[in-house]
Amino acid sequence: MAVLSDREILEAIEAGRLKIEPFNEDNLTPNGYDLSIGSIRYEGEDFTDGTVTVRPGGWFLLSTGEVVGMDQSMIGNMWLRSSWVRKGLITCFGVIDAGFEGSLTLSGFNAGPDFVDVDIGNTYAQMVIMTMGSAADKEYAERSGSYQGQRGIKVPE
Repeated sequence: MAVLSDREILEAIEAGRLKIEPFNEDNLTPNGYDLSIGSIRYEGEDFTDGTVTVRPGGWFLLSTGEVVGMDQSMIGNMWLRSSWVRKGLITCFGVIDAGFEGSLTLSGFNAGPDFVDVDIGNTYAQMVIMTMGSAADKEYAERSGSYQGQRGIKVPE
């Protein structure tokens, strides 16, 4: 596997192999793309703008503001931006599968001792995009596809 550089990310978008919508060049990093917060579900309420203050021990879900799409030869790996870790937030991530298209639902937890303000629209996680040794025989939609095409926060039923 090889990690795509900023130039390779732009080339993949131009070639239609990678989708990031809306795309904000300010979110492009040397080896990835910073995904923003589109909405938050906290204590049973959904927020699509403003600031959500998460109490110590508070758990929340968020949806990325971007819709991403991978072709059959690439995957994405996500990492919490260190500025959130320094405030006490932790998040568990999975891999963005080959062939996936949609927004991403992430869970977060305030493990710190202080209340943390989380602003809708702020960047939250860095997506690192990698190319696989070969294209997948069957992409995400053909294997499980549970969240293919999702928009906003989606949880298992």
